[in-house]
Amino acid sequence: MLNAEFQSFTEVCGICERIHTTPIPYSYSSFLKKFIALYCLTLPVGYVLSLHYWVIPVVLVVFYVLASLELIAEEIEDPFGVDANDLPTDRMAASIRKAVAELV
Repeated sequence: MLNAEFQSFTEVCGICERIHTTPIPYSYSSFLKKFIALYCLTLPVGYVLSLHYWVIPVVLVVFYVLASLELIAEEIEDPFGVDANDLPTDRMAASIRKAVAELV
């Protein structure tokens, strides 16, 4: 029974290692930033006739949302570490250690 659990744990560790070592490509990140900038620069042209002066706050809100999503994607790219928003791996390891100690 313990051997099956250890094999499952080893598979999970392998999956986590692949997540940790696979970064978002720089070209993707760079393209996304350029696309957001271009989109927000051309957005007022499409909506100025229907929104008039309201186009300014609308474009600012859209830019804020898209830029925030891009920054969030960069931040969660590597979920393993010691930052405040990383996964609590130390607490998870302690829980696993306690469960294994109870089994043994």
